[in-house]
Amino acid sequence: MPFKILVTGASIAGNAAAYWLARSGHAVTVVERSPSFREGGQNIDVRGVGREVLQAMGLEQAALAQGTGEEGTAWIGEDGEIVAQFLSSDLSGDGPTAELEILRGDLASLLYDATRERATYRFGDQVRQVQQAEDGVTVSFQSGASDHFDLLVVAEGVGSATRKIVFPGENDPRWMDLTMAYFTIPRSDDDDRLWRWYHATHGRSISLRPDRHGTTRAMLSLQKSPSGEQDWDADRQKAWLREQFRDAGWQASRMLSAMETTDDFYFDVLRQVRMPRWVDKRVVLTGDAAWCVTPLGGIGATLALTGAYVLAGEIERNADPAAALGAYEAAMRPMVEEAQGIPKIVPRMMNPHSKLGLHLLHGVLKLASQPALRDAATKIFARPPKEPDLSIYGALERRGEVETIAQPPIARL
Repeated sequence: MPFKILVTGASIAGNAAAYWLARSGHAVTVVERSPSFREGGQNIDVRGVGREVLQAMGLEQAALAQGTGEEGTAWIGEDGEIVAQFLSSDLSGDGPTAELEILRGDLASLLYDATRERATYRFGDQVRQVQQAEDGVTVSFQSGASDHFDLLVVAEGVGSATRKIVFPGENDPRWMDLTMAYFTIPRSDDDDRLWRWYHATHGRSISLRPDRHGTTRAMLSLQKSPSGEQDWDADRQKAWLREQFRDAGWQASRMLSAMETTDDFYFDVLRQVRMPRWVDKRVVLTGDAAWCVTPLGGIGATLALTGAYVLAGEIERNADPAAALGAYEAAMRPMVEEAQGIPKIVPRMMNPHSKLGLHLLHGVLKLASQPALRDAATKIFARPPKEPDLSIYGALERRGEVETIAQPPIARL
């Protein structure tokens, strides 16, 4: 029996969930608080079962074609020299740089383009109130509209407002003691196709990564306990970064200068989402709203794609919504828990505070990058998680293309 489903969030997890649910014949509406589709974002990669999901969607080759062109990862020393590097062409599998490296906005755009004819999108609105009953969920929106749905899929970000409405008192994060700022800067003549990663004392690091748009993606990070910096306005955050990185060396001055005029500044204090449950009656969490592993986990996009596929597959396999949502959580929990199992000491080890710590880090990386150890070392970056068996959801693909899907018109939402 087809369901009427609301998905909140139009990024990777939300678009992927909407794609598979609509393809199964459900009437899907996606609500996104941004006034239009968000195309920005930094580098992400897709590995393992995430690649399988893209293959099933017919989007893998398009994603590869829109890749960043990154050719490997290099750690940079105090004088700007390369002290260790892992070139993708030298590795037998994915290393720090995966085969499928793509910008968040480019992957989200591919998913959106594949979905927008199947589902109804409503931009510039968000959930204000949720009331559950035995037969579904009544949702009130910030715009003043309201509607009734059989299921509500929350696919928002780490700070999901809808999650806080439905799961009050269950939203305490696990702070990872690492602050990061991302933004795009003009490309310079010496920018190459490597992810260049430089460390300075006091837990600071700088990285530059290539993209396919003629610009360079920049990141500043600082290893420290959180002090509420994520709640400051952008001007205060930038002033704080200028103070922290003014004497960091390498290309810090270039990045701080470009930061002032960038139009996609994003700042966050990393925290994992560790929810005791992802399901409440007819509401289900997926993507970062359910399990944000942070960039430290390295498989956020893979989890988002996999979770969407598993969720739609379990709804296809189970006539009872409660059974379907419970089976989805049971299938995804092992993969998520392994991905989240990052000791909090890791950010400290990878972002030394002293010159001795930097020397030791570079020594270990230089040793690990030697040909005899290279492939073994890359398994640290590409550790295989406990992936769910996607073969049991073959009915999703056997359904084939859905010509038309009954959708609630936007005006009625």
